[in-house]
This record gives sequence, structure tokens and C-alpha cells, in this order.
Amino acid sequence: MADFPIKNIVYEKIKDVTSITDADLTKALTKAGHTLAEDKFNKILLDLEIIGLIKVSWLTKDTRRIEITAQEIEEDEYEEVEVEIE
Repeated sequence: MADFPIKNIVYEKIKDVTSITDADLTKALTKAGHTLAEDKFNKILLDLEIIGLIKVSWLTKDTRRIEITAQEIEEDEYEEVEVEIE
């Protein structure tokens, strides 16, 4: 198994379920063999939220809900031009 950056691993775990609590995410990461300190875990969530990949909201005083944000696909408009070579 390739060593991926921990941010990617965390993002993939969230993406697999689309919505998860922070406690469940920590358990899933630990079960997969990725133990993180709480400050490192919070930093990764903050980074992913700043990038716009996830949204973190509070469910209760001690529980956060983490979900994937909808990614909008932007398509560039272009005109097709026919060029005749003489």
C-alpha cells in the first residue's frame, strides 16, 4: 500500500461516507492504522475546510459533523473556429 499524505487519507475517509462525526472519523482512522494527535487532526480538518473540500459544523457541545461540500464543475466556454489552410 502506498504512503499517501494524511490529509488525503482523511479526505478519502470522509468522501466514502459523505457525512461523519469527528469521533467516528477518529475511530475509522485508528482502525485503518492512522493514529493522530487531536491537534494534528483539528489542523487537517481546518486545512480541508479552508481549501473548500469539507464543511465542519457543531452537532452538540462536544461533537462535530464533517461532510463533503458539493464541488461545482466549471466548464470554459469556447467557440469552435474552422481554419482553412491555403
